[in-house]
Amino acid sequence: MRTTINLDDDLLRRAKRLAATSRRTLTSVLEDALREVLSRTGAMHPEGRVELPESDCEPGLLPGVDLDNSAALLDLMEEDDASS
Repeated sequence: MRTTINLDDDLLRRAKRLAATSRRTLTSVLEDALREVLSRTGAMHPEGRVELPESDCEPGLLPGVDLDNSAALLDLMEEDDASS
């Protein structure tokens, strides 16, 4: 699956260096790191249904929000941060 994430520049450089020195792809390095973290936290949080708190907000998306456009979502979030 393809996705977009934002990483700290130094963290990305270190991950790329590890991928190059171990002759692996960056994807495989990141997948292994995620698997390791998830396996450690999985023991503390058994799988099952998680109850999430409910909000008083109206359900649904705000007008103009497109969940398939990550760049536009980032712009909206940054605008929201700037106005706070």
